[in-house]
Amino acid sequence: MRSVFAAVLLLLALGGPARAVDPAERLADPALEARARAISRELRCLVCQNESIDESAADLAHDIRVVLRDRIKAGDTDAQAVKFIVDRYGQFVLLKPPVEPATYLLWFGPALLVLVAVFAYWRWLRAQKAQALPPAPLTESEQRRLRELMGGDGA
Repeated sequence: MRSVFAAVLLLLALGGPARAVDPAERLADPALEARARAISRELRCLVCQNESIDESAADLAHDIRVVLRDRIKAGDTDAQAVKFIVDRYGQFVLLKPPVEPATYLLWFGPALLVLVAVFAYWRWLRAQKAQALPPAPLTESEQRRLRELMGGDGA
């Protein structure tokens, strides 16, 4: 049992993140390939969703990598190539979407939730503290008014 556990640990340690870029996909020009790889790390795999297309072995990620390399070979700048992919697949393909009105909730939503939770917790603490305090004694005028309302004889 111990040897099986050790073998699994060894495989996990040596496995590391496998790059999914097929050697047949690579561009002949090392500078263009470096650009393609850099852009690929910024684009999300639409199947895996938590990996870049550079890391993903999904067929759709392969297709996007091929399209990206075709755009770069055609002479597109990095921005033009990314724009082409975004126009085709939507902003979800970007691992780091831009900060704009359509993505405000994505960027600021978590912080807003934390602030709301802190505010709610603060209000709850205040309510608990208010319940824990003993009631303040009645003032002389409040006692007099209470006796009048209760129909007391004033004594």
